[in-house]
Amino acid sequence: MHLWCPSLQEVKEVFRNLGAYNPALYPQGPYQHSSRVLESEASLGWWEPQDPPQEVALDIKLSYIYRFLILCLLVQPTSYTDASILGLMELLCRAGLDVGLRLLPKTDLQQLLLLLLESIQEWPGKLQPLCCALSWVSDHHHNLLALVQFFLDVTPRSRQLRSQLSLVVIARMLGQQESLPLSGEKTQLTLLSQLLSLMRPSSLRQCLRVEPMPSSPGQQSKASAELDHKVCYLCHSLLTLAGVVVSSQDITPDQWGELQLLCMQLDRHISTHIRESPQAMHRTKLKDLATQTYIRWQDLLAHCQPQGQYFSPWKDS
Repeated sequence: MHLWCPSLQEVKEVFRNLGAYNPALYPQGPYQHSSRVLESEASLGWWEPQDPPQEVALDIKLSYIYRFLILCLLVQPTSYTDASILGLMELLCRAGLDVGLRLLPKTDLQQLLLLLLESIQEWPGKLQPLCCALSWVSDHHHNLLALVQFFLDVTPRSRQLRSQLSLVVIARMLGQQESLPLSGEKTQLTLLSQLLSLMRPSSLRQCLRVEPMPSSPGQQSKASAELDHKVCYLCHSLLTLAGVVVSSQDITPDQWGELQLLCMQLDRHISTHIRESPQAMHRTKLKDLATQTYIRWQDLLAHCQPQGQYFSPWKDS
């Protein structure tokens, strides 16, 4: 019996009929983009603007599509090539990030993405190309953080993807996607340590400030407050992604020193540079996240004994 499974092109055509602006899988790669992505708009309007009731109807239609694709993958696990799977995952992630659907549940989409991830034949060879492709589905850090959260932390592959994708997104947001090697001999904690030193609020402020400050004192104060909010917002997303990288690792005793260095850098470059103020609650929120992250990493250190730290008199007996 031959069972029909829609091709990538047919899925794109269905999305187009549902009102997608351009279901084509663009961009073709990171070289088509500018590295200045820090000031992009937060919204991602992928579907034609619709009223709230129609957004719910669109979400129901998308859920039917997701469930049908899940059925196809369950019945015929090898029905899609690795190239088609990567293209389909990029397409689905773009659709799921639409601003009109952001408050609706993503259960069916998350299950489909997990199934597609498990259907990749050349794993982990496709991990890096997949992360590079997904890191360009949006230009805003808020959307890219939501993208990482599409993949549930329930399988070894999803943990690998969450960790590597978070690292790639952090590098892109900091303009280090080309200069920082994301594959090779260095571990992910070592690479994260290099990136964490660039997350200092003062450094992010310099990256975000592309226009000269207004001459009027009142306008200067307003512009400075807006810039401060953007800096804390970006730093909050980057630090959340850094937490994903660490939480996705199986910390071994030989990584104790790397994690300890991360804790030191977190306190040195971020926590000590946040000046809380009753008029700036976004700073308090960032400070709380930095504190929670530090405590979480210290807890991992406490449960991971470094090699050679303790001497046992019975060792040579």
